[in-house]
Amino acid sequence: MIFTETKLKGAFVIDIDKKEDARGFFARTFCQKEFREHGLNPNFVQANVSYNDKKGTMRGMHIQAAPHCEAKLVRCAEGALFDVIVDLRKNSSTFKQWFGIELSRDNFKMLFIPEGFAHGFVTLTNHTQILYQMSEFYAPGFDRGFRYNDPAFAIKWPVKVAEISEKDASWPLFASVPQGNLTC
Repeated sequence: MIFTETKLKGAFVIDIDKKEDARGFFARTFCQKEFREHGLNPNFVQANVSYNDKKGTMRGMHIQAAPHCEAKLVRCAEGALFDVIVDLRKNSSTFKQWFGIELSRDNFKMLFIPEGFAHGFVTLTNHTQILYQMSEFYAPGFDRGFRYNDPAFAIKWPVKVAEISEKDASWPLFASVPQGNLTC
């Protein structure tokens, strides 16, 4: 695997290292040892899938609050999406900055999201499937979020949002959330 740190410290784009032959290729998508060598939390306890029928489906922006903060490893198994993370670590030099990347079935890229980051995406194609690995179990009552179009972050989404859940559409603006409620 090839680890490239983003402009947000601790968040990495991970490319697979393909071993190709006439059949296609083989590549590793996770190795606990390599994650540890890069200072990343390799202790995934849960895996999830998100399937989205329509281009323009928005999910986010989500974070799980303390004491259930979670790191995530995400990749796109079908279709394509624009994946976005926001650094909500109060003492970080990149606090409130965002990073976005296209993840697709064709580019095989993955994104490692450390604890303390909000996460969301918009689908770029119909029939998009996203796979997640999480370092913490889902904890009802500790899920938090803010609106995908919050002016505090000015995220530049590449497509218009066509579908969004009522819950995601009604998250508060970041400025109205008590300090510490969204952070780990």
